[in-house]
Amino acid sequence: MKSCKFKVGGRPESETMTSPAHVAIIMDGNGRWAKARGMPRLAGHRAGVEALRKTVRAAPGLGISFLTVYAFSSENWSRPKSEVSDLMGLLKLFIRRDLAELHQSGVRVRIIGDRTGLQSDIRTLLEEAETLTVRNTALTLIIAFNYGGRDEIVRTARKLASAVARGELDSEAITAESFAGALDTKGIPDPELVIRTSGELRLSNFLLWQAAYSELVFLPCYWPDFSREHLVDALRDFAGRERRFGGLGAQDVAVTAKG
Repeated sequence: MKSCKFKVGGRPESETMTSPAHVAIIMDGNGRWAKARGMPRLAGHRAGVEALRKTVRAAPGLGISFLTVYAFSSENWSRPKSEVSDLMGLLKLFIRRDLAELHQSGVRVRIIGDRTGLQSDIRTLLEEAETLTVRNTALTLIIAFNYGGRDEIVRTARKLASAVARGELDSEAITAESFAGALDTKGIPDPELVIRTSGELRLSNFLLWQAAYSELVFLPCYWPDFSREHLVDALRDFAGRERRFGGLGAQDVAVTAKG
């Protein structure tokens, strides 16, 4: 059974910590959490939903304005039909049970991913959540559902190519900025921090464009064990990193100036 002990390389707890505005989380390890306890995978997914609730409640108080969670990838359809059905049921339950609380707490819900082919009742729920909470400002919760980073980029490229073909857009006018503005995450800042639980060390097709310069934190524990304390540890580690975006760090600049 994996522990969530995390060696923090950032600032001590006593120091003022500046949190990233946008944190993205790959919520991994529900099934393995359940297996380690001799429980069915559905029990792990249910425990994972509770961990999500706790994280959403904690985020605004930690200075987080945008929280993106990887709820269901475009590759997850390859899982057993029974598990996919369970995951769909949990999504419906989460929205029906939690939407009122999210709205009351000032949380705005946005959904990213391909909605083509989704069951009509699921599409209706997703649209209802977005419409009801559209004016909320305490936190924007972005749920990546039927989402894949490569799929998002391909869908965006096709959309822009169609606009060029119709004469509505000059191909020379397509820039990194305009391309980003046509992605599912239009209007949402790129995540400064991406957290993944379960000990896996990869992005798994999550926010491939948006995470180009994100700081990455990999936790050894399974998602159902994730708590506010683990989020704080990850934020503290982030606060201690120097983000250079391809340029020089402060020390390197000082050395260069002296030279």
